[in-house]
Amino acid sequence: MTAITGEFAPDFSLPASTGETFTLSEHRGKNIVLYFYPKDMTPGCTTQACDFRDRHSQFAEEDTIVIGISPDPLNRHDKFVEKHELPFPLLADEQHTAAELYDVWKLKKNFGKEYMGVERSTFVIDKEGRIAKEWRKVKVKDHVEEVHSFVKEELK
Repeated sequence: MTAITGEFAPDFSLPASTGETFTLSEHRGKNIVLYFYPKDMTPGCTTQACDFRDRHSQFAEEDTIVIGISPDPLNRHDKFVEKHELPFPLLADEQHTAAELYDVWKLKKNFGKEYMGVERSTFVIDKEGRIAKEWRKVKVKDHVEEVHSFVKEELK
């Protein structure tokens, strides 16, 4: 099963930086912004996480929770959350289970080297559990503002 706009979001359970296990289907009834990012503590990922942090209360006003997912282990997430005061959970997808379900585990190229990694992507899941919108190959600049505008305008 792969994530497709309009379809039910693929369910998964992953360890969260909150110390709990996050299961997607347990959060029906709220809008969810699920964003996949490559790696904690890197410039683009830090900017993106801080942009979500800075708009966190605005997402909450729209009955929307924000969840970040990367292949990093929980101890790295904990440092990232603490350093940047992130008010939302980060999920450890070390086996890239969720990344594969959402088709964001991709062959990447950097400085002539090929490797598998997360393609920066965001999914908005509505209160019924359907994917309302997806962004793939995300560019960080202005992305969180665009996601918030979609949630505010389209998911009333």
